[in-house]
Amino acid sequence: MADANSAATEGGEEPTRRDFLYVATGAFAAVGGAFAVWPLVDQMNPDASTRALASTEVDISNVAEGQGITIMWRGKPVFIRHRTAAEIEEAKGVPTDDLPDPLARNVNIDATAPATDINRAASDTEKWLVVVGVCTHLGCVPLANQGDFGGWFCPCHGSHYDIAGRIRLGPAPENLPVPPLEFLSDTRIRIG
Repeated sequence: MADANSAATEGGEEPTRRDFLYVATGAFAAVGGAFAVWPLVDQMNPDASTRALASTEVDISNVAEGQGITIMWRGKPVFIRHRTAAEIEEAKGVPTDDLPDPLARNVNIDATAPATDINRAASDTEKWLVVVGVCTHLGCVPLANQGDFGGWFCPCHGSHYDIAGRIRLGPAPENLPVPPLEFLSDTRIRIG
């Protein structure tokens, strides 16, 4: 019959007080390290003012037909245009085969959607066009109501955008992007 000492040696040694201190010290160091690292990781998150700019609401009740406004969203200009019926018909009349960039570039719809006027306009209402006002060539801000197509013109390198924000002429490779947006009412839009 084996005694208690021989049973302890067969299955391994019994934990000692020193082993417990090693485990407790390691656990305490891991928790302390996590508390020390957390402020360094947390400081990489955006601050409250940046998070506040993640979305913005815009009152469009004072934008008359044929006019546009520019607002700032995430540090970038956003063009909001209340298009006339003639502008909409002109934009609809452009075949997508004639466009340098055939994609709508509208994050609110399928990424492969063609750059038709309805795919570029704000959801559920074709009279409103909302685009990020940064030239897709080198990041300049195009001028409104200028250029060969009545939309926007980037004087830095000569990119021409039509009234639907589609690139028509010049070095810009893509259409002006349509940001995430939602109509809260007939007179309010949330961008972002």
